[in-house]
Amino acid sequence: MTDMRCAIMQPTYLPWAGYFNLISQVDFFVFLDDVQFEKQSWQSRNRILLNETYHFLSVPVRHVSLTQKIGEVECEDKHKWREKHVRMLKYTYAKHAFHDEMYEATFDLIQDRSITRLADLNIQLIKRFSHLLGLKALFVLSSTLPIEGKRSNRLFHICQELGCDEYVSPVGSADYLQKDGVFDQSSPVRLTFQNYQLSPYAQKGASEFVSHLSVVDVLANLGWDQAREYVMTGKVSF
Repeated sequence: MTDMRCAIMQPTYLPWAGYFNLISQVDFFVFLDDVQFEKQSWQSRNRILLNETYHFLSVPVRHVSLTQKIGEVECEDKHKWREKHVRMLKYTYAKHAFHDEMYEATFDLIQDRSITRLADLNIQLIKRFSHLLGLKALFVLSSTLPIEGKRSNRLFHICQELGCDEYVSPVGSADYLQKDGVFDQSSPVRLTFQNYQLSPYAQKGASEFVSHLSVVDVLANLGWDQAREYVMTGKVSF
C-alpha cells in the first residue's frame, strides 16, 4: 500500500511559495482553523515588494476575545482594506510581465464582501492558487475532525484520523516536535521535514533579491508555468 502523507498548517493570508511546496508534497493538507488567533501573524498578513523592500498587506479584523479561534475571526470592512489591497497590488505589479494572471487569481476573492471570515478568505485564496498550480492534495478543516489534544499529540491524531502514516512538517517546527517525542521511532506515523531551499528569481523592481514574499510576487514575475516550477523546486530554469 502506498504511504499517505499529511501536512497541517494554519490558514495564512496569501502565503509564500514554501507553503504551496508543502501542499505539493502531501495527499492531505489540513487547515488548522480551530487554533487561537494571533494578532500581527501570518494568519492576517503577508509581504509584497515595494520600493525595493518588503511591505506588509494586513487584513484588519474584529478581535473579540483573547481565546478567539482563527475560524471565528471576522474581517473588519469599515477600514476599506479590500480596496486598499487591490490598489496596492495594482500599483506594485502593474509593470510586471504576468500582472494580469496575478490580478485574476486574487482580486475577485479579496473584494468579495460575502467572504466575511478571515480563515474562509485565506482558504479560498490558497485553494485557488493550489488548483492553478496543479497541486492535487485534498483539503480538510481541522474543525471538522473529531480530534482533541494539544501540540504534537493533536497532529498525530489528525494523521491517524485521515489514515496517513507520514506527517510532513516545516523544518521550523522541528524543535518542539522532537521535544514532545510523539513522533518517535515507535510511532505508527513517521515524521519527515520539508526541505525547501529558495533560489533568486528575476524579480522586477529589486536591485537585490528579496526572498520569502507572498506567492503573488512569484506569480507576477514568473507566470503560472514557472511559478509551478518554483513552488515545486525552489528555483526556475532559465
